[in-house]
Amino acid sequence: MKKYKAGIIGATGMVGQRFVTLLANHPWFELTALAASSRSAGKKYRDAVSARWAMISPIPECAADMTVFSAEDDIEKISSMCDFVFSAVDMKKEEIKALEEAYAKNECPVVSNNSAHRWTPDVPMVVPEINAQHIDVIPFQRKRLGTKRGFIAVKSNCSLQSYVPALHPLKDEFGLNKVLVCTYQAISGAGKTFETFPDIVDNVIPYIGGEEEKSEKEPLKLWGRIENGVIQSASRPSITAQCLRVAASDGHMAAVFASFDRKPSIEEIKSRWAAFRGRAQALELPSAPKQFLHYFEEENRPQTKLDRMLENGMAVSIGRLREDTQYDYKFVCLSHNTLRGAAGGAVLLAELLCAEGYIEHK
Repeated sequence: MKKYKAGIIGATGMVGQRFVTLLANHPWFELTALAASSRSAGKKYRDAVSARWAMISPIPECAADMTVFSAEDDIEKISSMCDFVFSAVDMKKEEIKALEEAYAKNECPVVSNNSAHRWTPDVPMVVPEINAQHIDVIPFQRKRLGTKRGFIAVKSNCSLQSYVPALHPLKDEFGLNKVLVCTYQAISGAGKTFETFPDIVDNVIPYIGGEEEKSEKEPLKLWGRIENGVIQSASRPSITAQCLRVAASDGHMAAVFASFDRKPSIEEIKSRWAAFRGRAQALELPSAPKQFLHYFEEENRPQTKLDRMLENGMAVSIGRLREDTQYDYKFVCLSHNTLRGAAGGAVLLAELLCAEGYIEHK
């Protein structure tokens, strides 16, 4: 199989580094371009990230000696070298929107980890197991942009990736109407390690800017539908969220409370979780977990340290399902925030876009 040529813009940050490690031995993708800010442009990648390499594994050889381009100044060159790019840039939201549109208009598809375009009405925000059909809005976006190949697709916020997949198989059958969620989010979600974030040691910080609004609104776009060339968000369930930063390196946990129009039994819920398969599993995409949702019967699972790497960090762990006194049920979920929740989720989305013909070889 001829590999797709992939670039990374924002390659020196933590999510960009994760993209580099995921593409190093990818069966479908070949890393052909790395880009970052003007501070890193012109340097070898190993020199640009040497002091802040945050991954456990060493810098992959395929990337170490690549010369870093300027994400803003070398758009045409990067676009000519790549079938598509991953975006993980750290800029102001309006600057990110403009930059990603510039790549798209240069006929280079963009698969973004950033939040800037999540609310652009014709930009699909996709978790491949949940709303793969939303990529069918891309022809409408291309018409607006005036492109043949270029478009932007985004993944959702990392905090959603733990609990929304667990609610999804129950939503329509039982009429999910109300959700309360508290997330306990790892420091890598802020681009930090314990060395660079000493304040978090022996601590919990009860505020993550913008996170609660994303957790309450983004699921409704995931559960929406395409109408008149844009994605209309679902009107329910109502969701309220609190998001806390905790002293874990990786892994976002969520405590979930849910109510339904028709209350299912515990057996019905567990059986739907066990049986659930999405488009990613049907297509057998390389990064897709074989079993997306794993339920643990042990009362003290899932645990961040033990379970975040389940199925290469791409599966969701669930546990402690039980009835609640105010909602119908409560349970706990866990996902790896820089794999399933960030770079890994974007790689899986890119695989979906390739398999469905939206990204093509030049």
